[in-house]
Amino acid sequence: MIDLRALRENPEPARASQRARGSDESLVDRIVAADEARRAALTAFETARAEQKAVSRSVGAAAPAERPVILARARELAEQVKRLEQEAAAAASEADGLVMQLQNIVVDGVPWGGEDDYVVLRHEGPAPRDFAAEGFTPRDHLELGELLDAIDVKRGTKVSGARFYYLKGVGARLELALLTAALDQALAYGFVPMVTPTLVTPAVMGGTGFLGAHSDEIYHLPADDLYLTGTSEVALAGYHQNEIIDLAGGPIRYAGWSTCYRREAGSYGKDTRGIIRVHQFNKVEMFSYCRQEEAEAEHARLLAWEEEMLAKVELPYRVIDVAAGDLGSSAARKYDCEAWLPTQQRYMEVTSTSNCTTFQARRLAIRERTDEGNRPVATLNGTLATTRWLVAMLENHQLPDGSVRVPAALQPYLGGLEVLEPR
Repeated sequence: MIDLRALRENPEPARASQRARGSDESLVDRIVAADEARRAALTAFETARAEQKAVSRSVGAAAPAERPVILARARELAEQVKRLEQEAAAAASEADGLVMQLQNIVVDGVPWGGEDDYVVLRHEGPAPRDFAAEGFTPRDHLELGELLDAIDVKRGTKVSGARFYYLKGVGARLELALLTAALDQALAYGFVPMVTPTLVTPAVMGGTGFLGAHSDEIYHLPADDLYLTGTSEVALAGYHQNEIIDLAGGPIRYAGWSTCYRREAGSYGKDTRGIIRVHQFNKVEMFSYCRQEEAEAEHARLLAWEEEMLAKVELPYRVIDVAAGDLGSSAARKYDCEAWLPTQQRYMEVTSTSNCTTFQARRLAIRERTDEGNRPVATLNGTLATTRWLVAMLENHQLPDGSVRVPAALQPYLGGLEVLEPR
């Protein structure tokens, strides 16, 4: 949800944001008009109600001969007030419905355009390996996972259907090592660890902005009217719903460890092989509540912590500034880190960090107390590690015989194991 007062005073930033996203610019003008109608209807209702109360109070002081006329007027006003109240409620509902359709206003500097219009900010990590110079053709992550007896997609499909899998043996251990290392890093920076619910109410799912254009990506349980979360961001955002929180000591930061579920409707091609794009995975997610003025700096910190974690697993990667049309509805800016995938000769997203400004907090009524009164906080999120990282780790660290080198930072979490050997 956006700031209606700011929108009334200057709708142009919202119009520009819609243009940058490739979305309907006229929605902004419809919201402004609906908000004017809502305020006019509310004024008419309150004026009539005040007159009704005044007339009703005058009955007792009126002369007996005058009372029938006053009572008739009171009844007339009661009907009018009832009608105007209904009209005001309808106008408010219309305005609220339109406001909920408006995506967050992108911040200055976000690239315009769609999925392919991102801007590469820099390349980091080791240089991509030249496997031809090393004298062998790299295996993809699924072949490696099967050689290591670490990934079993066939039985995952047998048990649960397409795009499910088992991690077993060193595969399960490697994922746990990765996620535990991520949680340890988060603890070192003051994050509070959380194991979050993976089922949430429509109010929380909608409040975080996930029930918009991509709601078909979400699993819904109609019998319970609950949604399976695709990230612990949702549960962590809902944690302080309808609360006033204290940010006097700085941002409040949580690190959520959860299983995540996504329908991945419409996914196709190479992403559907192995465990790149699956229906269920595990993730450690950073989430921050901070003051509005601190959001940009906090966003930079989240990105730096993501990159610190990527350095620990020794992956070549690039950082991109995601274009406006590829942002989720709640994000005002998003940076992705994409790891190099040798067998596909492309970069694959492994982290995202989004600055949601006050968009989610307004919907979820999360505020802080200031000298000027209560106001919405800013919320931000960022991936610290997830199952998909195994794809890039297996492919980038493979050896000619199908074994895989374990990054030094993860070896202590695997009992000192340095190399994963084929079974």
